[in-house]
Amino acid sequence: MGTPAGRLYRRLEGLFAVYKPPGVHWKLVRDTVETNLLKGINSAAPPAPQLQVQFLPESTESSSGSTELKLTATCLPALAEHPRVTGPRFRKLRVGVGHRLDAFSSGLLVLAVGQGNKLLTDLYNSHVTRDYTVEGEFGMATDDFSNTGRLIERTTYDHITQDKLERVLAMIQGANQKALLAYSNVDMSSQEAYELAAKGSLYPQGKSPPIVTGLRCLHFEPPHFSLEIQCLHETQRFLCRLVHEVGLELRSTSVCTGVRRTRDGPFTLQMALTRNHWTLLDIVQAVQQSRSAWRQSTSRAFLPQDTRSRGGEQERHGVDEGARVAVSD
Repeated sequence: MGTPAGRLYRRLEGLFAVYKPPGVHWKLVRDTVETNLLKGINSAAPPAPQLQVQFLPESTESSSGSTELKLTATCLPALAEHPRVTGPRFRKLRVGVGHRLDAFSSGLLVLAVGQGNKLLTDLYNSHVTRDYTVEGEFGMATDDFSNTGRLIERTTYDHITQDKLERVLAMIQGANQKALLAYSNVDMSSQEAYELAAKGSLYPQGKSPPIVTGLRCLHFEPPHFSLEIQCLHETQRFLCRLVHEVGLELRSTSVCTGVRRTRDGPFTLQMALTRNHWTLLDIVQAVQQSRSAWRQSTSRAFLPQDTRSRGGEQERHGVDEGARVAVSD
């Protein structure tokens, strides 16, 4: 891979983030990025053609006036390696996708190229939290908990105040903190649990349902409201379901009108490339930026799943499954 195209490909190997607009499938985003990268790499200057020695006939006149043919050694480019013969050097790139977003959602989407897919696996299996801004609307319920679903019920919402909403959010977050302690496989009465919780290094061990680690109201103007949610092991359907459960706790109903991911582990929304910047040079710069962010995050709490044995699984009898609203798909 000593060619210009090969050197460009090596610089692309890593992680980077793009911004997925709403209403677009993540596969279309990945395919568009791959097409743009292939176009940019294959437009690089081709390597100098190899020369081969060929004996070409050359006619000369002898002293007697007759014409003689002689073979002359000549160096000519080997056409077998010409780009018009071999075609594009790169025909496909291995572009991986991290925590996916459905077509309804928008926001930060982490992609990987080449060897960066190994880091993408570490990111997917690690205990990183993700931040979302979720928009909701009181007064109606649908079959899929979003405003695009089939309408099932309409309710009143005049009795809902911001104080009531914040009390419900605090209740949900407190219940999820208990669930986090239970699934972290740590004795809740030990000094270790206190120290891990104080450092923010408490993570579930093994598989767990979605857990909310942070929840607050950003905007409240009935019937519309917006929440900031920090969570683990979530899906977009879980976030829509969470908005629905908030409405039920407030003796009303609510639907989700928008989901936007603003952070995925060490990747922030400021690092995400918009559609106009899904080009080769911009992505190369984004990969370089993400490498420094990855090194800083791995030196702190961004680590793969802890495999330490804690002497058996902690009993989870104290976890109220209904209160913490951690319903997986």
